[in-house]
Amino acid sequence: MTQIELARQGVVSPEMEYVAKRENLDPELVRSEVARGRMIIPANTVHLGLGLEPMAIGIKAKCKINANIGNSAVTSDVENELAKLKMAVDLGADTVMDLSTGGSIDSIRQAIIKASKVPIGTVPMYQAIQQVKKVEDLTPQDLLAMVEHQAMQGVDYMTLHAGILRDYIPLTAHRLTGIVSRGGSLMAQWMIAHNLENPLYTHFDDLCDIMRQYDVSWSLGDSLRPGSLADASDAAQFAELKTLGELTRRAWARGCQVMVEGPGHVPMDQIAMNMEKQAVECSEAPFYVLGPLVTDIAPGYDHITSAIGAALAGWHGASMLCYVTPKEHLGLPEVEDVRQGVVAYKIAAHAADIARHRTGARDRDDALSRARYSFNWEEQFRLSLDPETARRMHDETLPQEAFKSAAFCSMCGPKFCSMRITEDIRKHAAATAALVNLEPAGAGA
Repeated sequence: MTQIELARQGVVSPEMEYVAKRENLDPELVRSEVARGRMIIPANTVHLGLGLEPMAIGIKAKCKINANIGNSAVTSDVENELAKLKMAVDLGADTVMDLSTGGSIDSIRQAIIKASKVPIGTVPMYQAIQQVKKVEDLTPQDLLAMVEHQAMQGVDYMTLHAGILRDYIPLTAHRLTGIVSRGGSLMAQWMIAHNLENPLYTHFDDLCDIMRQYDVSWSLGDSLRPGSLADASDAAQFAELKTLGELTRRAWARGCQVMVEGPGHVPMDQIAMNMEKQAVECSEAPFYVLGPLVTDIAPGYDHITSAIGAALAGWHGASMLCYVTPKEHLGLPEVEDVRQGVVAYKIAAHAADIARHRTGARDRDDALSRARYSFNWEEQFRLSLDPETARRMHDETLPQEAFKSAAFCSMCGPKFCSMRITEDIRKHAAATAALVNLEPAGAGA
């Protein structure tokens, strides 16, 4: 049985026990959240046998981040993808999506799943499209077969764009950036070519039956997510969201775990509303958002513009944040881009946990602050999200070992460090107070 089916029967599975320990939550709370669909444990039974370490995505758990990797028809190979995987996981990515669209997709995915202790997600359409000359040649059976094939490989969650319907395509006609989801645009192209409804929608129950067999979690794809601020929160986006809510409840009824994907470009003042609307439409299924970017003017820095929106989204209820790298909109990310994206999103997710007052969320911040005040440089490095970068930046100007115990850095130098001056003031105040307490009564009269 799937995790949601076990939870509904009152069973705390070994995976739920594992998650409870990782999250410092009561196992019964984890079970009840999984049972109601507000938490998922993406854990394909095949991947569990290969060493997957179960994790949870849901509002009661820590805010999670996903890192996208994968080759393209232009660049990358299996060694490079494994290097990206290692970089992402070492820096704290909670899940990784293989979005390969080039050659050797099967062998790359098999290597990634075998090497990964975190859940792996995919978009089956990307591989299915490689097996035909054009998208309209795809049949519903092709898509079903690809989902089953990837489930058998051990994929833990799949993005399937089942919520875009024929009636919604005209709603995108006046958008500034149209349909920016690759999977969504391909499904729209198929529907227009055949003048038929989305086969992922019409065969949704069949897909559920395949995914239930391996306990693959749904990641209901947001085909009509906005690709620019101008298109945010429009009729197309919210029409699809309503359908995603319907599909969420249908998947639950067939024993499948579900999370729902959300928008990618949203002005800051609309983020809270988007989170609240998803919770209502999708019966509080975990929300998984791409950013969102809060401005469109910073190509090369979109890991920053999107991390701002991601922190706000996490604060207001998103359960997982899909990272954006500096290469977003510009090219396929390389290993260093993965580093930048993961760190930016670990900051966003951690800030969201603090804003949500999650128990213990600020402990690491306070520990690092104490190390900073006491000039314990090694402890500062250890507690950093990216210790390697913190150490390298410190050592660029003060590389000698003696400076690892110095009460200053190169910003202020020995004379102008405010923390050292503060400590001197405190010592002086303490000494003065002690002296006053030692004076005999009336000595100052």
